[in-house]
Amino acid sequence: MSTTTVPPGVATVRFTSGFWQGIQQRVHGTTVPAIGADLADDAVSPALRNFRIAVGDEQGDHAGPPFLDGDFYKWLEAALAVIELEPASPLRAQVDAAVELIARSQRSDGYVHTPTVIAERKSEEALPLADRFNFETYNLGHLISAAVRHHAVTGETSFLTVAEGAASWLEALARDKPLDLARSAICPSHYMAVVELYRATGAERWLRLAEAFIEVRDDFQGGDDNQDRIPVREQRVAAGHAVRANYLYAGLADLVLETGDKSLMTVLESVWQDVVDTKLALTGGCGALYDGASPDGYPWQSEITRVHQAYGRAYQLPHTTAHNETCANIGMLLWSERMLSLTGEAKYADLVERIAHNTLLAGVSLAGTEYFYTNPLRQVRELPFPLRMPGDTVLRPTPEPPPSDARLRERYLSCFCCPPNLARTLARWHERGASLTSQGLRVDMYGGTSSTVDLADGGRFVLREESDYPWHGRIALHVDEATGSGATVPVMLRVPGWAGGATLSIAGGAAEPVAAGTYVRLERTWSAGETIVLELPMPARILRAHRLVEEASNQVAVQRGPIVYALESHDLPAGVLLEQVAVPRDARLEPHESEVAGHRVVELRGEAAVLPADSGALYSDLDDAPLRGIPLRLIPYFAWSNRGPGEMSVWLPVVWS
Repeated sequence: MSTTTVPPGVATVRFTSGFWQGIQQRVHGTTVPAIGADLADDAVSPALRNFRIAVGDEQGDHAGPPFLDGDFYKWLEAALAVIELEPASPLRAQVDAAVELIARSQRSDGYVHTPTVIAERKSEEALPLADRFNFETYNLGHLISAAVRHHAVTGETSFLTVAEGAASWLEALARDKPLDLARSAICPSHYMAVVELYRATGAERWLRLAEAFIEVRDDFQGGDDNQDRIPVREQRVAAGHAVRANYLYAGLADLVLETGDKSLMTVLESVWQDVVDTKLALTGGCGALYDGASPDGYPWQSEITRVHQAYGRAYQLPHTTAHNETCANIGMLLWSERMLSLTGEAKYADLVERIAHNTLLAGVSLAGTEYFYTNPLRQVRELPFPLRMPGDTVLRPTPEPPPSDARLRERYLSCFCCPPNLARTLARWHERGASLTSQGLRVDMYGGTSSTVDLADGGRFVLREESDYPWHGRIALHVDEATGSGATVPVMLRVPGWAGGATLSIAGGAAEPVAAGTYVRLERTWSAGETIVLELPMPARILRAHRLVEEASNQVAVQRGPIVYALESHDLPAGVLLEQVAVPRDARLEPHESEVAGHRVVELRGEAAVLPADSGALYSDLDDAPLRGIPLRLIPYFAWSNRGPGEMSVWLPVVWS
């Protein structure tokens, strides 16, 4: 294979058609403005009011969870993504006002945290880092990331100056109070943030600070809940709180990208593979357990710790009680895309795609204004135990359990970390479509992208995708421009791991087979008007789980292309219950154009078997009544719970003919 490299340049990626353009238009036009309005509305959220109280513009007490500042900063990132593409957006005025307010709330030492600043203003005793669950470092990390983004979009330095002050405060902690810093590294967004600050400013001190975060962590004796029971470089499996773990490893990957630290790379590759091989939901969900214990069942009982939102044991993947917090899934996405940058291996992009098309999109309603905190794989009626709702442990210590079959998305959650995280991720989704590397233009995601490569020597290459992906597998990539050195830019196209039998043709030539789970590299002299056609077969696949995934024993799930499908009770005939529906082993499932709540989808239709009804007893005799058939309709998992309360399952019993 040739080792042709590309001259320095940049790739600008946008959605110009298709599935992801529609998603992004909804996020930009509805989701981001709606979240901004709610965060600024005192009747809905105290987020903005906390800052006004902190600077003395209003009187009152801090309200909401201690990480609400960080959630507001995440919304700022989402708003800035809109402003980048729409400079005249009315969100600009909101962002400007917020930046000014945040800057005024910053102490002279760089510290920003509205609960503490409000208490200090009222002459109450308030010490930074007094409680590790006050999330100061989490908040400051998101502040720094938002400020870096603000500088990139606006060119202004006012918010960047605030970020440098916050990083200076963290730097002083690393030097003077390292154990306090390590103890408070909860959901460590600051690992990623200071590396981003280094990239934006070129200041070496921020890269050294990222390295210091690891050093102080390794000197702290903690537990698996926060991944600090054993030193980072000794870790080989995923344990503990999934959001905290995924944020940590994403930050370590950022550090490896800058330093090439091989020992950290060994950790990242091992832990990532452990998640994918033993602890990942089919939908891409992470952190299967509401609560767990780690290391569960091991001899050294003194080291066992309670773990919230836990990865759990290998293959411990429940359905109805699956937690799979939206933030954990986003953290896995952030980690995986950094691993893709480090290695160029398609398996990392494959996981980004799985998360994006399934559990990520499930986190927001089709209308774009309601959200899930948890993302189960099964929803059933009359659950005999309550499942904790978002924020119960923060704001509602003795909640009234909701009806178990009424798990619906909500517009505002008392624990509001997921909605703005989802908004900032989807608002910038176009950036994940393709990237320019030293080896060429690497196309990672499909769904309507247009990539413009501008090279430092004046060459240009424009590649525009035309497809109905993910609903159909024919992807046409049109060369709209190829001038100067741009005419020889190599193109690397991802062939998803699920796409067995894929073929590729160029400029009307013969279709040649290409290997699934790889990037196919194309080197030639391009001419405007040429078309590359990638054909990805999309049969409906009936999948089973590993033998140790006990809840999936004798059950199957259905996937077509990157989309995982689910059965909703809304689509069952009268008198048939969700638990009665079984999939024949030889079922033929065919795609059909359809809608869910007015939104276009491709559903799958076939025939299911109806099992005898459950007697209700804990154990009962097997009924030998003959099975009958009914029509089966499966919808994309991400579209469930958009038609009111009902039951749902990704995994269904299988019957053998």
